Amino acid sequence: MNYALSSGYVCLNNVRFHAHHGVLPQERTTGGEFIVNLRAKYPLAKAIESDDVNDTLNYAEIFEIINKEMQTPSCLLEHVAGRIGKSIMNAFPKIEELDITLKKTNPPMSADMDSAAVELHLINDKTF
Repeated sequence: MNYALSSGYVCLNNVRFHAHHGVLPQERTTGGEFIVNLRAKYPLAKAIESDDVNDTLNYAEIFEIINKEMQTPSCLLEHVAGRIGKSIMNAFPKIEELDITLKKTNPPMSADMDSAAVELHLINDKTF
């Protein structure tokens, strides 16, 4: 049977971090739990044939970038997610699109909620 790969994605799901992001001084001092989800559109046609890690987007390397950016405190989730996106897109120029969700669990507000979050959808203009 013949087929053509329409698109491929490499994902990291529910990666947990203890980090020091937040507007309030207490958040930046004590820190809290954050969850990152990432979905990267990447040309995977060669990797599905070769079985070679050099032909794909190495998710261990992606994790290291996220981990590094999560260790730098910021006031806003938008800022952290933006730094993560820029760093990943710069490191891997073949990424076509990148979706990042950054959640802060148990945010310090008077609401019964699991998390507050931001979502970014980045497009690499150079791949289109």
